[in-house]
Amino acid sequence: MSILGLTKTRITAKQTGGTLGSSHKTLNENARPHAGYSLVELLVVVAIIGIVATIAVPNLLASRRAANEASAQSSLRTISSCEHTYYFTYGGNTSYADLSTLGARIMTDNVLSSGDKSGYHFEATPGPREYWATAFPITPDGLTQTGARRFAITEDGVLRGDSDLTRLPTDHTAILEIPPLGN
Repeated sequence: MSILGLTKTRITAKQTGGTLGSSHKTLNENARPHAGYSLVELLVVVAIIGIVATIAVPNLLASRRAANEASAQSSLRTISSCEHTYYFTYGGNTSYADLSTLGARIMTDNVLSSGDKSGYHFEATPGPREYWATAFPITPDGLTQTGARRFAITEDGVLRGDSDLTRLPTDHTAILEIPPLGN
């Protein structure tokens, strides 16, 4: 007998007298309906969410701080531009202006006219033939930290910044001691 001459035949339960597979029940026939999730499944899901949050939350906070710092730097450059425009237009080449005189959208209480918070407190201090403007984080530490650096700019247009959040500069000389950012 050759292998090519063999044919496959299918044997059914009827041909075997109904005994083929009669002792084997499928898993679904014996199982009760699945009513919900087990406690272990829920704990695994909660653990996974906790791990993802542990990784994501610090990155989110760091990106928010970086965005606040970039916004503060941009606002200081805008204040500097407004100061120079005022100096040459209205100041008679002798005096600068404070923020309220400039009509700047950034108020000293750090609320923009649209009501948004930028995370930094701004001040501009005019003097004869000089000015300085500073940006200091509203919340300098903790979980809700809005910035990790302070910034300043003077009439020379050089943006300065460092991470010394313990003191706010009080005069022009103290501002010039802050290292330039390399703008």
